[in-house]
Amino acid sequence: MKYVSVVALLVAGLIHLLPVSGVTGAAALTRMYGVENLDPNTAILLQHRALLFAVLALLMFGAIAVPSLRVTVLTVALFSAGSFIAVALSVGNYNAAIARVVTADVIASIFLVAGLIAEIWLGRQPA
Repeated sequence: MKYVSVVALLVAGLIHLLPVSGVTGAAALTRMYGVENLDPNTAILLQHRALLFAVLALLMFGAIAVPSLRVTVLTVALFSAGSFIAVALSVGNYNAAIARVVTADVIASIFLVAGLIAEIWLGRQPA
């Protein structure tokens, strides 16, 4: 049970690293999100999104080594993935590329919830 949160952080961290290639520019963003003819403003926003996900992934990997950070990082990562799912579902009518992102975030969320439960449950266990 003590490895559940570590596996959760590792899997979710790897999922959050996937969009990092978007930092390279509009061509990578078009491949990832299926959005044609990105204007510079949208490209900037999506490239920044890619960088923020890299930061979040690094925090997840760091929390593997620093157990005191796990609950906080798992919670923030779950909020990130869950909020994207909520926004996508509320807006609807998204393309297949965005559907893949939603699916990846659902998978990450399942792991993150399991990791949070494990951390909270283990935190209540006597040493």
